[in-house]
Amino acid sequence: MVSVIEKRKKEHLELCVKKDVLFHNKTTLFEDVELSYKALPEISMSEVDLSTSFLGKKFSFPFLASAITGGAQVSKKVNLEIASACQELGVGMGLGSMRAMIQQPSLKETYYVRGVAPDIFLAGNLGAAQLKQFTPEKINEALDSIEADALAIHVNAAQEAVQPEGDVDFTGLITKIAEYSEKISVPVYVKEVGHGISFEVASALRGTSIKAIDVQGAGGTSWTAVDALRHKEGFGLIFRDFGLPTAVSLIETKTALSGTDKKVIASGGIRNGLEAVKALVLGADLCGNALPLLKVQQKKGTKGVREYLLNFKKEMQITSFLIGCKDINEIHSEKALLLGKLRDWVKE
Repeated sequence: MVSVIEKRKKEHLELCVKKDVLFHNKTTLFEDVELSYKALPEISMSEVDLSTSFLGKKFSFPFLASAITGGAQVSKKVNLEIASACQELGVGMGLGSMRAMIQQPSLKETYYVRGVAPDIFLAGNLGAAQLKQFTPEKINEALDSIEADALAIHVNAAQEAVQPEGDVDFTGLITKIAEYSEKISVPVYVKEVGHGISFEVASALRGTSIKAIDVQGAGGTSWTAVDALRHKEGFGLIFRDFGLPTAVSLIETKTALSGTDKKVIASGGIRNGLEAVKALVLGADLCGNALPLLKVQQKKGTKGVREYLLNFKKEMQITSFLIGCKDINEIHSEKALLLGKLRDWVKE
């Protein structure tokens, strides 16, 4: 018998692959970020080394395959094929929400990828609202069973608000995140799902023991749109374009966390290596995406994911060469010119 959660996971995958689930009238605003082109970069492109580390794990370049799925039988193939490519390319991966697995342990196999990806950074995932349902011990047990290196706690008020079955009691969750980040056996970070983290939210999380924030801003997949399509009614389409553009969310979060050792992940509508380097210049430690990986996986399996990641890395290397930067530290020391809406937003 297919559970309600498993049915929902399957529907989410199908909608993301087959339907228009993108923001319509809001972009990431990375188009308003201009880098300083150096016609004489004084380096060889062969010198560009984008390797980095995140929460104690090495990355060949700063890319995280963002959380996509888990909890449905169709998820198993998706996760295994993406994880296999991530292992080959030496980048990290996030899994979908483990709520289904905790409630229905037989679904663990849909999340387990260590057989094909023994070395990569791997993040488990759970909604902030579920911290009220599951004890730290239960969550640690789930994380151990999939051999996760970290726990991503996702915050998705916009998505939950437009779901008829959504959990909209978000009271006390900052306190819960602070409490659980002390009790979970692996490093914890907080992520949005595509509508962005504001300065105020990042500031509230600053005093907790979380290790990073993944801003996952507006401009890519709109989860309010996904759920509107799933229910064919409700308020999802009204809020399709609600949220903070990824570039805005990145700047606000980086500013809020200034002076701490907390890391920032930029994701949400980042589609190529040029945008990824722009994000690094603005202060991101890692970049990531999800929908492009899912789409190439559905068409070409592991081979398609591998090709996509190789191209993404090459685009990052070319961009780094064109701004005269040999490594991540030099990229972080670069300055960007902010234009248009992004400049106005940051000023305000």
